[in-house]
Amino acid sequence: MAIYVDHTHLGRHVTGLERITLELFSPEALAPLDVVPVTAQGTRQMVTTQTLGLPMRLAASSSILLCPGFPPSPLLRPFASRVLPYIHDIFLLSRPADLNRRARLYMAAPFRLALHHYPRFLANSSDTRQKLAAHCRPDAAITLYRPPVRNVFDLDSLARAERKTQPLRLVALGTVEPRKNFVAAARIAGALRAQGFPDATLDIVGRRGWGDDWRTLAAFPGVTLHGYQPSAHVRQLLDEADIFICTSHDEGLGLPLLEAQYGGLPIIAPDAAIFHEVLDGSGIFIDPANPAAAAGKIAAILSDYQWRSRYVKLAAQNLKRWNALAADDRDAVIGMIAELAGRQASARPAYRNRLVER
Repeated sequence: MAIYVDHTHLGRHVTGLERITLELFSPEALAPLDVVPVTAQGTRQMVTTQTLGLPMRLAASSSILLCPGFPPSPLLRPFASRVLPYIHDIFLLSRPADLNRRARLYMAAPFRLALHHYPRFLANSSDTRQKLAAHCRPDAAITLYRPPVRNVFDLDSLARAERKTQPLRLVALGTVEPRKNFVAAARIAGALRAQGFPDATLDIVGRRGWGDDWRTLAAFPGVTLHGYQPSAHVRQLLDEADIFICTSHDEGLGLPLLEAQYGGLPIIAPDAAIFHEVLDGSGIFIDPANPAAAAGKIAAILSDYQWRSRYVKLAAQNLKRWNALAADDRDAVIGMIAELAGRQASARPAYRNRLVER
């Protein structure tokens, strides 16, 4: 039986959402399952396919549908037992103020509906699974499916331990929108400039999203907004950076943090459960709301002349740990999907037999 996978959101800028779909939900990633990607050209066709096309496919067959990108359409609710959503985070519910009008209508409402009615989900982290369990039906099964992390930017950490810090360069990745809270990162960079690093800079790589953060950030000294960049330029900026900083209000995973560790970069992140899960003992945890204290903690770490080599080693250890967890998840998920598809395949002939007996 074919297992459909919603790939309609692919073909745009390749950000974390798209990378996860390609990494975990391609035919190669789900082999030996019989996976059929469902694609679309442009936003209009994406919306039409998600809203009508996918429900029509399930109505005409007993197939399974995996939804790794957008929440399932409300019209998929009758087929909830055959739909498996992948949950990246719950910010659609937890941070409504960080959503634009389109996200509230097209994503938040269907997401809430799915949580109330669907019997099973995949989650990208233990933190997401725990938060999800508080919103979905009590008997829902939530299976971990953590993504493996590849060296997507072809980074090299070998020479990093020998570098000198002058001037200090911070880098951040992500769409410039309120949830990413890049303004806090800019304030931390400003605090570093006042605490012994007068030439500290912050490079922000990511497309301009909704809200006023782009305009606000453009006024900060030492902050450069690069917009969306191809991988080669991202690699250059990461390679030239000294530290990677994340100050997000919330993340379901934070994939760029792990990807940056291939370059041996120290990772600064909020002192929250998800970042401890992702970074383990390799992270530098701060309160983004207190830029002076965050800058002081960073400055203290930089006072150790071996800080670069220390974080190169910690990054390599953490990537090995994470990818081992992801490999175990993949084996479990492949088995679960195969079992679900098998149950559906065996149930359909039985249903037909009942129709004949009637």
